[in-house]
Amino acid sequence: LIASNPRAELRAFFDVHDQEGSYPGEVHLEMTGQNVTECVGGSMTVAFDDLSSRYHTHCDPRLNASQSLELAFAISERLRRRLESANKFRGAYRCN
Repeated sequence: LIASNPRAELRAFFDVHDQEGSYPGEVHLEMTGQNVTECVGGSMTVAFDDLSSRYHTHCDPRLNASQSLELAFAISERLRRRLESANKFRGAYRCN
């Protein structure tokens, strides 16, 4: 989707795995170091109206450098919270 919101998609991806008790094994991101406006969102606040200003791809929309870093940190934080929750659960049922 040209106007997809990657952060919302990422949140939904992890939410589904949390609800199903499955492990999110892979996240695939299309990204570039260029200052493109191909996906909405991010701290630079790319809005729907901004998409056409620097939309260069002929295929899948890509995250710009700022959006890529933000999502990498969001993924890291979500995985850290999952690990902490799993460790608390294991600790509650530890047998000595």
